[in-house]
Amino acid sequence: MRRPLIAGNWKMYKTHLEAMTLVQQLAHELAGHDFERVEVAVCPPFTSLRTIQTLIDSDRYEFGLGAQNMHVDKEGAFTGEVSPSMLKALDVDYVILGHSERRELFGETDEGVNAKVRAAFATEMTPIMCVGETESEREAGETEPKVERQVKAGLAGLKPDAVRKIVIAYEPIWAIGTGKTATPQDAQGTISFIRRLLGSDFGAEVAGDTRILYGGSVKAGNAASLLGQADIDGALVGGASLDGGEFAAIVKAAK
Repeated sequence: MRRPLIAGNWKMYKTHLEAMTLVQQLAHELAGHDFERVEVAVCPPFTSLRTIQTLIDSDRYEFGLGAQNMHVDKEGAFTGEVSPSMLKALDVDYVILGHSERRELFGETDEGVNAKVRAAFATEMTPIMCVGETESEREAGETEPKVERQVKAGLAGLKPDAVRKIVIAYEPIWAIGTGKTATPQDAQGTISFIRRLLGSDFGAEVAGDTRILYGGSVKAGNAASLLGQADIDGALVGGASLDGGEFAAIVKAAK
């Protein structure tokens, strides 16, 4: 059975001190939470990773730690970049790759995302690989072709055992930070489509083991209806993850 994952993508918010306060608040809100039933991860900015890692270790919080991006190479003359080995040294568990903001604003390609996915696995981190369509693509009926292209390109060259460990996040671009949310049925439909793609390319067992999240204006008020769908294994949460109470309510809805 796939264990739900609720991951908070903090984007470019929170200083390291604010990040510490938020994690402490979240831990208080989730006191008594069964982390074996629903996994929780926080993905702060690079500047807060060490602070949150230390806090998680010292207070024995059961949160997973994630980064929001990384460079593909282990090291090199790449000013401003952070390598997989640097993240691994901070006990980072997850790394978000191919988020629409990275693709749309910074020109990341499907092939580049694939290279980062393979680099994450090589460094024993779990990629959270994001896919999704724009509003114009959705209106033109191009959701499935777009998502299929991203999934197939992102997983190119991976063995089935790696695919079953990856986390895929379906994030319709038109629903990110807009307040718009895909209906539970629409989200389930696209995520079910992704699972069928995995089954076709890697076999039914791998498809059944792979966790697929929904992301896009997930809030406490809509979390239960989204997370109640058969193929939705959790959520990649943006703005709502910046409030400990709101994020905790989403985690509790995953039960």
